[in-house]
Amino acid sequence: MEKQEQDGLLDGEFKYKKNIDGTINKRVVICTHCSKEFQFQRSNSTLKYHLNAKHAFVGAAASPGLRQTTLSERRPLGKSSLDKLTDNIAKWIAKDCRPLSIVEDKGFADVLKVASQDASYKPPARSTITIGIHELYETEKKKKEEVLVHTECVALTGDHWTSLSNDNYLGVTAHLITEAWGLTSFALTIMKTEERHFAEACAEQFQTVARRWRIEEKVTTVGTDSARNMIAAARIMPFNHMPCTAHILQRCITVSLADSGFVTALAKCRKIVGHFKHSPANTAELNAEQVSLGRKEEPLAQDVPTRWNSTLEMVKRLIRNQTAVTATLDKQKHKLVLLTPPEWDKLQRLETLLEPCRYVTELLGGEAYVSCSVVLPAFCHLRRVMEVTDEDPAYVVRFKEKFKEDLASRQEHTNYALLQIATALDPRFKDLRSVPKTDREAVWTTLAGMLHEDSPRRSHTAEEGPAKKRLSLLQMDSDSESEEEWWAAHAGARSQLARLARRYLATPASTVPCERLFFVAGHIVNKKRSALHSENVDKLVCLSNWLKDE
Repeated sequence: MEKQEQDGLLDGEFKYKKNIDGTINKRVVICTHCSKEFQFQRSNSTLKYHLNAKHAFVGAAASPGLRQTTLSERRPLGKSSLDKLTDNIAKWIAKDCRPLSIVEDKGFADVLKVASQDASYKPPARSTITIGIHELYETEKKKKEEVLVHTECVALTGDHWTSLSNDNYLGVTAHLITEAWGLTSFALTIMKTEERHFAEACAEQFQTVARRWRIEEKVTTVGTDSARNMIAAARIMPFNHMPCTAHILQRCITVSLADSGFVTALAKCRKIVGHFKHSPANTAELNAEQVSLGRKEEPLAQDVPTRWNSTLEMVKRLIRNQTAVTATLDKQKHKLVLLTPPEWDKLQRLETLLEPCRYVTELLGGEAYVSCSVVLPAFCHLRRVMEVTDEDPAYVVRFKEKFKEDLASRQEHTNYALLQIATALDPRFKDLRSVPKTDREAVWTTLAGMLHEDSPRRSHTAEEGPAKKRLSLLQMDSDSESEEEWWAAHAGARSQLARLARRYLATPASTVPCERLFFVAGHIVNKKRSALHSENVDKLVCLSNWLKDE
């Protein structure tokens, strides 16, 4: 009986060890899977532990007596666990722009069964997820409304976008500084529009968004691009207009390139890049040449008129891969007109000219930090960079002069007064070096007048002093602090000045936040989801934006 029990346990999994003389040693057993030896003294516990730890799946398939606990043997998920899992699926779909149909995928169901350790688990239906997303939207919207209730000033940015299904949408984002001096921005809506983009219609759409969120009296500025209809709409609206300074900078670059000696060299660059981009075989030969030269494989980049800094990226990649490109083209039959050594030198100079512009464009496009106060110092930096030197050839001189002339012309059409006040309120730029000396006193006088108007109608005590004396706070040394840290430390001492800082420093310098919103919308309204209802598009885009930091 004992022998039968032992044989039944060891059959197929372990075997007795044979001695040298051929006899069987029943005190030592060997694992048939890994050949490990074990002392055996009528106890199976060590053998079971080894099978479960090292050969769980093999043991389960081969020996029912040693089978590992299976999913079907676990207790099904309770209602609270099921609801929590459903809510998280809805949140994941909204946050990461996944299609609702993913809950019907068999592979997704298999993953959830393994994750929940419940073989009977079935993913929620699409209708259940839809309801969950709508509820999540309402919950998150209330949180954003609560933030807006407790703020005094809100800046908006807006732009129009055309979806893959040829529907027009208006995207609007809100920007504000909290009581704790944290810069906050989030989407308000991406609203489908039916009217043509006339100035009156655009103005009414912005005001409709402000009414829906009950912030009509709190909106300080509306940032848009410099399209004529938007500029005309800004004149109708009761808000200050902030043209997108990043758009202005990129237009300066485009105009300057068209009126310089880089046109022919750039045209050749586009032809060379197109030669490789349009042919997989040519690209493969270029990659092989890059590897043979000890460089990593890097595709060339084609510039796009509407893509910022794409011309710089095209030039930089061509310069980095000049040897590989030249060697590859020398081995091929083509009709391309190659770049001459002087033209390669032109590209080097163009890279030097455009690199500061790229840096400033990216700086102005940020929304995690104060950007409107950086505009005038950034433009001042570009003017210094574009100063003509004795070593500059004629084509570089033409580019620099045209750039400075066009930038000065376009800067006049920005909200220059707002930018001056924002610069003065930023302790990093309190010296106003980016403002002409003749205008500096006027800026401080204007700021003092704002403080006087904002003051309560009461007589000033000798301790408070006139409004201009309050500005002395800005002249303290703040080189080691950011603008948020500085205001967080000094806001309590000068509450009226802090109120102005919240009003002006919350304004973004560009409409890049809206462009990021449209990037998300493009992932949602794709070819497979082009018929998505506009209300669902609005909720999904907003949720993805609201949940991105969680």
